[in-house]
Order: sequence, then C-alpha cells, then structure tokens
Amino acid sequence: MMVGVEEVQARGGEIRLGQLLQVGGFADSGGEAKALLATGVITVNGEPETRRGRRLGPGDVVSDGNASVRVT
Repeated sequence: MMVGVEEVQARGGEIRLGQLLQVGGFADSGGEAKALLATGVITVNGEPETRRGRRLGPGDVVSDGNASVRVT
C-alpha cells in the first residue's frame, strides 16, 4: 500500500477507478481492486464508491483513508 498523496496522469483525460487502484498502488490486480471496492473503504472526492468502472478525470481524488491519489 502506498503512503501519502500521489498524482496519476489520466491518458486521454480519464481513467477508470479499477485501473487507478492498480496504478496508484492500492491493488495488485483487477480482482484485488474489485474486492477492495466491495469493502466500502474507497472514496472518490470524499464519497464512498464501489463501481470499478467509474470514470475519473483531472481533479478527482481517490482515497482509502490512509493514502490518496489525485488524477491529473
């Protein structure tokens, strides 16, 4: 698991939440990302999110309560 605030650049202006969880270091695989989302600990812009396919764009912040990733 990562520590602190990271930035991830979205190619084409957007990235799906499941992909960001992997790139951002929250999960090692798509299956792990899905399981993590099912726990309800992941938030997007401070709101709980469980949809792996949610599209994120610049400015969106994803957190697990310990670490955060900002989409640029």
